[in-house]
Amino acid sequence: MKRFRIGTRGSPLALAQAHEAIRRLSAAMGWSDTEAAERLELVVIKTSGDRITDRPLAEAGGKGLFVKELEEALFDGRVDLAVHSMKDVPGVLPEGLGIVAALPREDARDALLGADSIAVLKPGARVGTTSPRRAAALLHQRPDLSIVLFRGNVQTRLDKLARGEADATLLAMAGLNRLGLQPAVAPLATAQFLPAAGQGVVGLECRSDDEETRALAALVDDAPTAVALAAERACLAALDGSCRSAIAIHAANEPGGGFGLRAEVYALDGSAREVAAVRLEETPTVADAHALGKTTGDALKLRAGRLLNL
Repeated sequence: MKRFRIGTRGSPLALAQAHEAIRRLSAAMGWSDTEAAERLELVVIKTSGDRITDRPLAEAGGKGLFVKELEEALFDGRVDLAVHSMKDVPGVLPEGLGIVAALPREDARDALLGADSIAVLKPGARVGTTSPRRAAALLHQRPDLSIVLFRGNVQTRLDKLARGEADATLLAMAGLNRLGLQPAVAPLATAQFLPAAGQGVVGLECRSDDEETRALAALVDDAPTAVALAAERACLAALDGSCRSAIAIHAANEPGGGFGLRAEVYALDGSAREVAAVRLEETPTVADAHALGKTTGDALKLRAGRLLNL
């Protein structure tokens, strides 16, 4: 068996995700720590998204900047497998690459820091974020709020909040959990504040013709997560919004049984919203989830095209 080179960004959260992938791959193969070190090599690659910290990513090309160089390394053969936070991966992948595994989903919710709820934020409160989705969803509920630029990794944003650069901010619960951080947060139920497509999911990407790497990654693919991710990403691809669009999508098995998919598209200033929601009595296959996501996204796009900044 070859030595697999695993590409990752170098942020603390990206490294935590990459090490989780390595632990799961090693456990699936039954490797000892020594064997894992021999078979799995971590390759840290700095992406454009890491280098741009002084302006919103939408102004520089969007969230795909967090994956561009990793995908180039896959094409160049410098790495065999790339580890991604799936909320950073565009809906359409370059030809010749594929997401071949999804690790079990962490908490998909957003967390509010600085207040116990959106409703109790003081009038005119400054909320730090550069996410068009988060900004628009906040303004839809509270048009009086002021959105301020908040870039950087998780700890950087926590530090900015502590320095008073904003009254509140939003972070992904998944990132906080994976980093073992426990600041005072108010988790926002998905019914109240819908997350980004793929939020909380770590995905593994490789070359489509690399059968050996595909077979290895398949060992750690989590079926429920893969189904939800297929629905969300197909919906995202169908909506085909720009990097400035405010799109929220979430799919999951429902507590009482069945499977639900919900998608929301906002005007950037929060003044308008279009929603699509579907529910199945049974959990679909990955192929059926993909078809459901595409159909839902196509239908929503017809109603929400004016909001997608096309």
